[in-house]
Amino acid sequence: MSINVEGLLEAKEGAHYQFKEAKQRFDSDEAVRCCCALSNCGGGMLVFGISDKRPRKVVGSLAFEQPERTREKIASKLKVPVDFNVLYPEGKRVLIFEVACHPLGEPVQADGIAWWYDGDSLVAMPEAVRRRIYEEGTDFSAHICSGASMEDLDTNAIEMFREKWLNKSGNKRIASLSTEQLLRDCEAITDDGITYAALILFGKKASLGKYLPQSEIVFEYPSSEASGPANHREEFRTGFFSCYDRLWELINLRNDKQHYQEGFFIYDIPTFNERVVREAVLNAVSHRSYQANGNVFIRQYPDHLTIESPGGFPNGITLENILDRQAPRNRRIAEIFSLCGLVERSGQGMNIIYEESIKEAKQLPDFTGTDDSFVVITLNGIVLDAKMLAMINKIGNDRLESLSTGDFLVINALYHDNAIPQNLHSRLKKLNDLGIVEHIGRNKFILSRNLYSVAGKSGVHTRKRGLDRETNKELIVKHIISCGDKGAKFSELQQVLPNLNRNQIQDLMRELRAEKRIYYTGKTNSARWFIVSR
Repeated sequence: MSINVEGLLEAKEGAHYQFKEAKQRFDSDEAVRCCCALSNCGGGMLVFGISDKRPRKVVGSLAFEQPERTREKIASKLKVPVDFNVLYPEGKRVLIFEVACHPLGEPVQADGIAWWYDGDSLVAMPEAVRRRIYEEGTDFSAHICSGASMEDLDTNAIEMFREKWLNKSGNKRIASLSTEQLLRDCEAITDDGITYAALILFGKKASLGKYLPQSEIVFEYPSSEASGPANHREEFRTGFFSCYDRLWELINLRNDKQHYQEGFFIYDIPTFNERVVREAVLNAVSHRSYQANGNVFIRQYPDHLTIESPGGFPNGITLENILDRQAPRNRRIAEIFSLCGLVERSGQGMNIIYEESIKEAKQLPDFTGTDDSFVVITLNGIVLDAKMLAMINKIGNDRLESLSTGDFLVINALYHDNAIPQNLHSRLKKLNDLGIVEHIGRNKFILSRNLYSVAGKSGVHTRKRGLDRETNKELIVKHIISCGDKGAKFSELQQVLPNLNRNQIQDLMRELRAEKRIYYTGKTNSARWFIVSR
C-alpha cells in the first residue's frame, strides 16, 4: 500500500484513523480492539509512532517488532483482511495496520464485543448501528464471482445435482438440458456470470482455492476428546455435491447400532441418524458465513458428533427461536438444495433434527460453544432411555406424522419431568384430544396412563395424578358433592386423601373457600362442608 505520511499528519482522528505514540510498546489485545472498531466503522488505519494531539508529530515507535505476527493475530481474531506497512520518515519508525471493512451485514467482534468508535472513544457498538449493519446484508451466495467461468465448475458435481433434481421433480426435461441451461434454470449462473453458490456447490478444487479457499469442509475422527492428531482426517475443498455422499460414508464407517428390547418391541438404533447428520451438514453449508475465514469442521467421536461452522447464527436467529424462525444466510444455496430434494421444506432442517432426536430417545441437540463467530452443534448418539423408545412406538406412526416439533418437545419435557416452555402450552389441547396427554388439573398435564404403562412407569402416572394439588382439590369437591344435603365431615376428607396430613388438607380447603366453591356450617369436629350453589 502507498501511504502519504504528510496526509496522515493532517488526517482527523476518529472512525477511520487512530494514532498511538507507543514509543516503547503497546498492548496487542488493545490493538485488536482498535482494529475491530475501525473495521466496524468501515475500515481504516491504526498508526503507531505519530502523536494523536495536534499539531501531530512523528515520534517513532518500537511497538510490535514483529509486525507480521501481530497482523496474523488481528486477522485471526477479527476474520477480516489486515495489512501493514513500516515507514521511516525523519529516520523514525512508523508502523501502520490497515484493516478492511467488516463483512457485509456482519459486525466483527473482539472478546465477544463489537467495538465501535464514538468520536475518539472506543465503545461497544450501539444497538441501532448493529441493526443497520445487519440490514445491509445481502445473500452472498447470489453474488457474482468476478473472473470465474464455466471452466471453474466440476461436471461430475453438476451431474450429481441434475440426477437429484430429476428424481425430485420428475421433470424429464431436466435430463436433456445443457449444462449451462441447467445451471441457469436453478440460478447458479446468471447473465452477469458465475455466482458464489455455483462455486460452493459445483466448483473445482483449484477454482475454490483461487476464489473462495474458506469453502472447505474438514472431517476428523478423534477416538477421544484428548488433544492430539485425529485418527482419520479428510479435507474437502471441492464443490459440495462432490463430497456430500462421501461425508456420510465416512461417518457411517463408525456408526455402531444400539440394540434394545422392551417387551415385544425390538430396536436397533444407529448411534448417528443419517437423516439428522445430513440435515446438520446441509444447515452448516447453507447458513455459514463465507465472508468469514474458517472452514466447516465435522468431528465424529464414538458417541457424539460436532459440526462447527463460521459466522454465528444468521441475523434474527437465537437459541430461543431457532425452531420458529427461518433466515438462511445463503438463500441461493438453500433454494438449490430445496429444488433437488436435499431439504424437504425451506428452513425445516433444525425441526427434523429435534424430532428425530426425540423419536430415538436421545439428548436434544446441544449448542454449547456457539458464539457470534461460530455455530457449534453437538449431536449426541446414545439412547438415554430405552423405555421411551417403547412409548414413542406406542403413539403410532399415524399419529406421529401429525405431530409438530412443538408436540414432540412437549412429550419429551413431560417424560423427563421438565417444565413445558410457555410458548408450547398451546400444543396441549391437541395432545389431550389425541390421548397422548391427560389433563389432571388447572394448567396441569401428564402423559397418558397408557404411555406410562408401555414405558414401565405405571406407578409414576399414579403418583403424578395423586400428588397433584388441583387433582386433590377436585377429589375433595367430588366427595362433598356425593354427600349431598347432609354435608361432608373433615374426617371423611382425610380418608379421601390419606397421603396428606391435616394441615395440607386444610390448605386445600382454604383455597377452595377462597375460590367460593365450598363452605361450612358448624364448628370444629361437628362442622359440615357443602358445595356453593351456582
